[in-house]
Amino acid sequence: MIGVAIAGTGFGQKVHIPAFKAHPQTEVVAVYHRDIKKAQAIADSHNIPHACDTIANIVALPEVQAVSISTPPFLHYEMAKTVLQAEKHLLLEKPVTLNATEAKELYQLAKEKGVIATVDFEFRFVPGWQLFAELLSEGYVGEMRLIKIDWLGSSRADTSRPWNWYSDKEKGGGALGSLGSHTFDYIHWLFGPVRRLNTHLSTAIPTRVDPTSGEFKPVNTDDTCMLALELANGTPCQVCISAVVHAPRTHWVEVYGDRGTLIVGSENQKDYIHGFRVWGSELGKPLTEIEIPNRLIFPENYADGRISAFMRVVDQWVQAIDRKQEITPSLREGVYSQLLMDLAHKSHATASWVDVPGLEGFIGS
Repeated sequence: MIGVAIAGTGFGQKVHIPAFKAHPQTEVVAVYHRDIKKAQAIADSHNIPHACDTIANIVALPEVQAVSISTPPFLHYEMAKTVLQAEKHLLLEKPVTLNATEAKELYQLAKEKGVIATVDFEFRFVPGWQLFAELLSEGYVGEMRLIKIDWLGSSRADTSRPWNWYSDKEKGGGALGSLGSHTFDYIHWLFGPVRRLNTHLSTAIPTRVDPTSGEFKPVNTDDTCMLALELANGTPCQVCISAVVHAPRTHWVEVYGDRGTLIVGSENQKDYIHGFRVWGSELGKPLTEIEIPNRLIFPENYADGRISAFMRVVDQWVQAIDRKQEITPSLREGVYSQLLMDLAHKSHATASWVDVPGLEGFIGS
């Protein structure tokens, strides 16, 4: 049994705690919140033995062998560094840090300490996406000629939603960080590395009410991102991400090749994991749905789809800890996602195409 501590009590309470409690090889032994009274209340409500208000206290507990971090991005680097230096295994939410240099340092520290670190890149574990990946690797579309990605949601569409860290670039907020971090990872997973990119970021809701003062406060983060990518193999890829639109099709990936078309998509507005289906058409034939085989289906379907996918992330992490063997996705994939986000911001700031270095050259191994 692996003793796990939870740092981050928003997403942590909704997804991390239920998943770790459900997994047969993990036990939630501690919870962190910066307010010790809140930490204790959360621990009591979930029957967790320890409550702490510092990560140093968390990693000092002998029962803690691993830590799962789901705090806002601006807290990730220092927290993850403390966890890794204490030689505890790490599960980190995305975006992993505020910049690729920090991410690279964490990756190298995890390797140095010999601990297993992974990132919650959930789409790698969703049944429809796994089928989509298999069909791509089998050459269903032939030679890729165009990739189109739309990820459109309304989580920030309400103008009365208050200002918080998501509205602050310095704290890692914005749609590019929240959704683009996933997108960059699955582009790398499904299609390979990126050669260069061009980005335009925009903000539809420029001010939000500060819940503390009641006054309007400027938003300096993006809520819509338009990206043009050229993959290392030359394939053009168009990406549109928005958190402020009411779209009937929430998340859609289309691949067009010389032999066929392949699509994975979801119209589920309430749950960004459940509801993905796969369609394909060979040249000259109509687009038809492709059934997801039972071997890929979630063994247990939680009402919150995020738990279903996260359970698979946890399961792979636990197996890797048992085997003492690095896994994919590791912090290495977190570095690449963060590097692409850094370069996307650079592209927007300079209004130009930006070349992407190879990951091997960037991380130095």
